Amino acid sequence: MFKECEKLTSEIRIIPVLGIPLIKEGDNLAKIIFDRIELQDNDIVVICETVVSKSQGRIVDITKINPSNKAKDISKKTGKDPGLVQLILDESKEVLKIGDSVIVVETKDGNICASAGIDVSNVCGNTSMVGLLPTNPDKEAEKIRLELKKLSKKEIAIIISDTQGRPFRSGAVGVAIGVSGMKPLWKRAGEKDLYGYELKSSIIATADEAASAASLLMGQSNEGIPAVIIRGAKYIKGIGSSKELLRKKEKDLFRP
Repeated sequence: MFKECEKLTSEIRIIPVLGIPLIKEGDNLAKIIFDRIELQDNDIVVICETVVSKSQGRIVDITKINPSNKAKDISKKTGKDPGLVQLILDESKEVLKIGDSVIVVETKDGNICASAGIDVSNVCGNTSMVGLLPTNPDKEAEKIRLELKKLSKKEIAIIISDTQGRPFRSGAVGVAIGVSGMKPLWKRAGEKDLYGYELKSSIIATADEAASAASLLMGQSNEGIPAVIIRGAKYIKGIGSSKELLRKKEKDLFRP
C-alpha cells in the first residue's frame, strides 16, 4: 500500500529566483527573471507586487502629499502619517473599518485589505517613500508571461502576489492579485471523493494557494527573494483574472 501511495504522490517544488537586483522604474522583469533561472513548461512564476510596483514607478514620497481634513482626522485615530492616510484614501473606493492602528479598505481593484496594500517596508530604504499596489496587475501579469514565453519558448503561468490578512485569522498570507495563463479557481463540483461521493460545490483558490506557498520563500523581511517558481503544481491552464477570486459584495457575509 505504501509503495502504491508513493506512485500516486506528485512532487511540488518551490524554487527561488536568486540574484535579482533592486528593481527600478522601467526595468524589464521578464528579462531579469529569464536571465537567472531556466524555466520549464507548466511552471508558475510568482512575483511579489513590490517589484512590479517599482518597475511601474508606483513609488510615492508621503512628505509631498497634501492631506485632507478627513485624512488628518483618521490620522489622529490610527497614529498613521497624514500623508499615508491620504494615499490610502486615494487608492480606495470604500473605507470599511478604522481601528486603533489599522484602516481596512476596498481598493480600486476590489481587494479588501489593510492600508490599500501600500508598502512601507522593502521599498527603497527611505521611510518617507512608500509603494502603491501595481496598476492593472492582471494586465501586467499577462505582459510578463508573454515576454517570458517569447524568451523561454515555454508555456507558463504568472501570478503577482501580495500578503494580506484574513477575517477571523491572525497573520498575513500570500494571495494572488494578478494572474495570467491559468484559471485562478479550480471548480471541482462533479468530481468524486475517495468514497465515491460526488462533490457539490468544492471550489479551490489555486492561484492563492500558489501565492501562499511562494510566500514561504519570499518572506517579509530581508530575504531578498521577490520571485519564486512553483514547479509540479496542478492547475487549469487558460484565460483567467484575479477578479474571480474576489467575493461579490452581495455574497460577502463579513462586510457590515
